[in-house]
Amino acid sequence: METTTATNLIILTNSPQMQPSQDEFDAISTFLFQSLEQYGDPLDHIQKAMQYALDMDDIPGQGGLVLSAKDEQGVIHGAVVINATGMAGYIPENILVYIAVNPEMRGMGLGKRLMQTAIDTVNGGIALHVEPDNPARKLYEKLGFTNKYLEMRYQA
Repeated sequence: METTTATNLIILTNSPQMQPSQDEFDAISTFLFQSLEQYGDPLDHIQKAMQYALDMDDIPGQGGLVLSAKDEQGVIHGAVVINATGMAGYIPENILVYIAVNPEMRGMGLGKRLMQTAIDTVNGGIALHVEPDNPARKLYEKLGFTNKYLEMRYQA
């Protein structure tokens, strides 16, 4: 059996030099939509989060970053979207909106590598929301994330 490894992490930011092409944007958002499975959102929500992070189009954002992990053939095997909150102290400076790894590559350390790169790249703390039964929860705890609050939401 041949093993594929994603060796190249591509960091996209809201600087003009680091903006993705439309094809790359579409590929990353589609990858996230397909790979997030039951923990995902509609494609247009994923694209809005990416546009916010990259300060694109009509979605004015505070910034953030989008990471993608690709193999030598350019196939995406992992991606992360982090939005900057524009706040500090009482709310972390960043929120992890999406992280996904190709199901065939899970358990090989790619998710940890993506998260560590994100932690090392952003300025300030990172908040995230994770379902109690999501296996990624253990990864977050190993990386030092703690559960300080019970989240509650009101939907109008």
